[in-house]
Amino acid sequence: EMTEKNRLYRLSGLLYLIVVITGMFSLVYVPKQLFIYNNPTNTYNNILNNETLFRLSIVSSVVCYISFGLLPLYLYRLLRSVDEFIAKLMVFFAVVSVPISIYNLHHKYAILSLVDKIETQDISERYIQTMIYLKLYDQGIFIATIFWGLWLLPFGYLVYKSGFMPKVLGILLMLGCFGYVINFFGHTLSSDYKLLFIRKIMSVLPWIGELSTCLWLLYVG
Repeated sequence: EMTEKNRLYRLSGLLYLIVVITGMFSLVYVPKQLFIYNNPTNTYNNILNNETLFRLSIVSSVVCYISFGLLPLYLYRLLRSVDEFIAKLMVFFAVVSVPISIYNLHHKYAILSLVDKIETQDISERYIQTMIYLKLYDQGIFIATIFWGLWLLPFGYLVYKSGFMPKVLGILLMLGCFGYVINFFGHTLSSDYKLLFIRKIMSVLPWIGELSTCLWLLYVG
């Protein structure tokens, strides 16, 4: 039974690592390289001149979301003995985000079709449309973050109560949930929220909990 548990640790850790790496690439690295939100012309030209990088960000996202759909299923097998209902809740919140996230990628495909268009359309119109699709894509990601946060609460609770995983990881995961949820409601309720220092703290919380858990699962597995 211990070897089965180790296998689940290892597979969960590996899937989590894929989610972290592909998520960082598509949601952090590529936007920093290509997107300048107050400059539609430069953003469009960056995508045009680095089309392969932009396409890789789409592939990376698909790999991320598929892995994120599988991850809670392995964690469920690992943690269902703690509390089966809470474990099902964890799976539900995580899996719900996957179709939202994958469907949201159609905005990036729309940008690709603008970049690949023959020179019939007014170029300034293309700059504007690129930014509209990019903002719609970001809003789709933003909606998905509510579920990226919510699944961490039952997950963190199960880890905390398990007795075979460190309690501190459970606490960090639950704090990660509040990080996502507070940022979601903060941004939704106030346009000034992005200027507040608390936003930065709340943004870091999920990364601490999730990365620590990912590394622990890999180490123990």
